Amino acid sequence: MEDAQVGWIAAIIIGGIAGWLAEKFMNSNMGLLMNILLGIVGAIVANALLSVFGIALGGWLGYLVAGFVGACILIALGRVIRR
Repeated sequence: MEDAQVGWIAAIIIGGIAGWLAEKFMNSNMGLLMNILLGIVGAIVANALLSVFGIALGGWLGYLVAGFVGACILIALGRVIRR
């Protein structure tokens, strides 16, 4: 998260927004804490995947996009594992 220039409080807020957006997009039903965790972990996962392709997202908007994409991936993986 140091590369993205986003502090911890901002990461929690942006992670919550990204997790909530992913929850609505994927028609999932999770709580606030899970949305925050999905957004933060999703941003880490998405940034790791994008760095393999040489793509780097930075700042608030980049963190939000990465969190949304990563949270959607994590929700989809969760659904696959549950089945």
